[in-house]
Amino acid sequence: MVFAASQGTATTDAEHRAAIERLRRERNAVILAHYYQEDAIQDIADFIGDSLELSRKAAATDADVIVFCGVHFMAETAKILSPDKTVLIPDLEAGCSLADACPPEPFAAFRAAHPDHIVVSYINCSAAIKAQSDLICTSSNAVDLVRQLPADRPVLFAPDQNLGRWVQQQSGRELTLWPGSCIVHESFSEQALLRLKLEHPDAEVLAHPECLPHLLDLADFIGSTSKLLHRAEQSSATSFIVLTEPGILHQMRLKVPGKTFYEVPGTDGCSCNACPYMRLNTLEKLHRCLETMAPVIELDEDLRQRALLPIQRMLELSR
Repeated sequence: MVFAASQGTATTDAEHRAAIERLRRERNAVILAHYYQEDAIQDIADFIGDSLELSRKAAATDADVIVFCGVHFMAETAKILSPDKTVLIPDLEAGCSLADACPPEPFAAFRAAHPDHIVVSYINCSAAIKAQSDLICTSSNAVDLVRQLPADRPVLFAPDQNLGRWVQQQSGRELTLWPGSCIVHESFSEQALLRLKLEHPDAEVLAHPECLPHLLDLADFIGSTSKLLHRAEQSSATSFIVLTEPGILHQMRLKVPGKTFYEVPGTDGCSCNACPYMRLNTLEKLHRCLETMAPVIELDEDLRQRALLPIQRMLELSR
């Protein structure tokens, strides 16, 4: 479906933005945009950030409607924290390769094979996986949380094995890893990174811990997306090579316009470092979902409450 302007021509971005502004007021809606969304969506959002941070901010508002411009598991998290609000996502097909790589039934069997383990799941998973977990973590707090767990209890970490390996290295804890990964963070070309380092020897390499270990070995700073942004603001370096989804470069350039940022191509020079799921959301689809109040994220209440518990435990341990 394509919205048509009154003259019968396709609706322009400016017209979509005007309609979104009007509908946001009429619906009492808050618009959330993950750092990996296209620039135009970031620019119109009420809040921009990482997934849990956004859901918590939306829960604290008096909005009746949350529009989550991100991927499906993020919108689920918003619903977990805001059961009385209507949660929309512009494109229901905006999934996640990492979340999809950890289906509930095989994960239940994996847990059953490790009955004595504390189950720590990265927030980048479905509500069904959260509901099977003892503790949820983010890439910002994973190391600190794992360090707080009882030393005499083994730990199962899911679903991202690359993040898990990094947490294991930083925390000194042995982790049993679910073999999942993110297609975006596994796509970066080591050859391209090395070439960029040679071309820009003074550039600082910033990397997300979901990247492969041999790429993390080449990084100067490793952290969550929000921590990478903060590092770019605080570092004395004036140029950066960024190993994460390139959507974050928009915020980096806005926050520190005097600095230079280079994205790392994928293997064979492809643009596969841009998440194909995140980019399914567009201004037109954002306009449409506010107009039609669909697609709506619904969760079974029992599942929602079970998924909420490990998030609450995380927040308690993070205080």
